[in-house]
Amino acid sequence: MEGKKIFVQAANQISIQKPLCREWMENPIAYSEPFSRSIDPDFKPYVSPVEGRRMGKVLKRALAVSLQTLRDCGLDQPDAIITGTGLGSVESTEAFLLDMCQNGEQLLKPTHFMQSTHNTIGSLVAIQTRCHGYNATYSHKQISFESALYDAYLQLKAGETGNVLVGGHDGTTPDYFRLLELADYVGNGMNGTCGEAAMAALLSVGDRSYPNPPLCELAGVKLLNRPTIGQWKSALDSLSLPDDLVVFSGENGHPLNDSCYAAVLQAVLHGRPAVPYKRWFGECFTASALGFYAAAEYIRSGKAKNVLLLTIGRSGEAAVVLLKGLSVD
Repeated sequence: MEGKKIFVQAANQISIQKPLCREWMENPIAYSEPFSRSIDPDFKPYVSPVEGRRMGKVLKRALAVSLQTLRDCGLDQPDAIITGTGLGSVESTEAFLLDMCQNGEQLLKPTHFMQSTHNTIGSLVAIQTRCHGYNATYSHKQISFESALYDAYLQLKAGETGNVLVGGHDGTTPDYFRLLELADYVGNGMNGTCGEAAMAALLSVGDRSYPNPPLCELAGVKLLNRPTIGQWKSALDSLSLPDDLVVFSGENGHPLNDSCYAAVLQAVLHGRPAVPYKRWFGECFTASALGFYAAAEYIRSGKAKNVLLLTIGRSGEAAVVLLKGLSVD
């Protein structure tokens, strides 16, 4: 099990940066607004207009990034699909609840209800790709994506599957943004923006040829719950961190969020330089999926040899993900 290497074969994003491309690396779009919606691509290459009319934005984005990632790998379907989402199709949930309130629980539209469940995202991708393999959805606040990633990592290490399409998907509506603002989660003078996320990556073991070389190696995933500094050190020691390491951290410009990272970066990572990826992609429950994508692209482009992705939630949930360049043994 230890001998198998897991590779990130391809990854794609739809976010507040230009979608389905790498233009953000050289010409990132800067935002000053407290809340920004994703820049949507033309969905017609991925879903017909007739089908798309019945899908919420989160579903269409998830389908687009998933299908594009599979096409990049020369695949029609993955062996397994694992999804992380903090809110699911929150737009459909809001529409269903609003209908229920306005219409006195009469004449409710079934589509909004069916699409409001969190596992609708993974189910739609499975239907569109005719994938009958393992399919799971994780909804664990800020480590929803890392929970899905960890499951995929274990499935591949154990030899249960040859590849896994793993994704992180979340939308943020204006109404939900106002609730997050009231809870002091975003806004209120935050030096950053609240965004949305749609990211899909294909992970595989190294026993199959693909059209393009992998972006990088997924060398380790650790999940932690309210870790002490000692537990942080133990988790990072178990990953055998290389010296030439860049840290991608989840600071978003909000003091309550950023204070969670300061102690770990100083006491455990000894002041290593950290790249706050949310300055590009904004904050949402699965923003770390975009950080994972950005880290893999940084390694592919030669901007970094190894990247440690650091996620710390205010409720005590935390995760670390180690990505290595292909030249690293």
